[in-house]
Amino acid sequence: MGRTLVTGSAGFIASHLVEALVADGAEVRALAHYNARDDLGMLADIDPAVLSEVEVVRGDITDPHQMRRITAGCEQVMNLAALIGIPYSYVAPSAYVEANIRGTLNLLEAAREEGVECFLQTSTSEIYGSAQYVPIDEKHPVHPQSPYAATKVASDQLALSYQRSFGTPATVVRPFNTYGPRQSARAVIPTILSQLFAGGSVKLGNLDARRDLTLAADTAQGFLAIAGADTVGEVLNLGTGEDHSIQEIFDLCVRVTGRQPELMTDETRVRPPDSEVDRLLSDPTRVRELTGWTHQHDLESGLELTAAWIERNLEQYRPEQYTV
Repeated sequence: MGRTLVTGSAGFIASHLVEALVADGAEVRALAHYNARDDLGMLADIDPAVLSEVEVVRGDITDPHQMRRITAGCEQVMNLAALIGIPYSYVAPSAYVEANIRGTLNLLEAAREEGVECFLQTSTSEIYGSAQYVPIDEKHPVHPQSPYAATKVASDQLALSYQRSFGTPATVVRPFNTYGPRQSARAVIPTILSQLFAGGSVKLGNLDARRDLTLAADTAQGFLAIAGADTVGEVLNLGTGEDHSIQEIFDLCVRVTGRQPELMTDETRVRPPDSEVDRLLSDPTRVRELTGWTHQHDLESGLELTAAWIERNLEQYRPEQYTV
């Protein structure tokens, strides 16, 4: 595997992908979003010996000139840079348009001009909206129910249009809900676990929503499998084919940690009614057929790994606050 550019590398899934690429022998150039603190985000939490093998570049996907410079010399581009928090997309939707649509366009143009051999565009299962049928395959209609999801639909279609129009070797990788060590408290599993370890009650929103959850290490292996197979022009779901309600996830977290908290509903954590996605359950048949990939961890074993990491790093969380 040749030199690979990973954007959004300071983020959750991308940091696991950087680790997986280094382990696979790739030369990795990692774009971390610039900030005045020189904060590498979740890249700072990976093994220093692994990070020393990575060429880290600070920057911003919304700068087209920089995207051209950092794409030069790369055989593969894996675009994971995005604004991803759904609640914040209600507050600042234009920021999502700039990062998720304009940023993707900048990177596609750079990849086109540099003649990369593989371009993986990271999507999200949120673009499907509440399931019209389950399991959700790649032919399921898209029905974005948040500004975030709408911008991801647009960026997916941009990538596919570049493949059809210009021959850019683009594939859309569509992870369902990913969890694991290092994930921020804007996601439900770290929200539950950090509150459990902090003691006292656990505050959550809608307990009935159902999600298909994949451990981040398994999702990263999915990216590698897709990059190594004949998948150009495809849209591929990465999921387990099993779903769990938020209540069931909470109960599993309680079992894994041995804590016995009071569970409370916090109305500030409930999404607008027409924006809530009730159920996401993947059909991973297509990716398994094309690449052989399947998840290696069930939810309970993945939660054990995640809980152990969060307990060791509880100072990184603010359990008393609702993280948007």
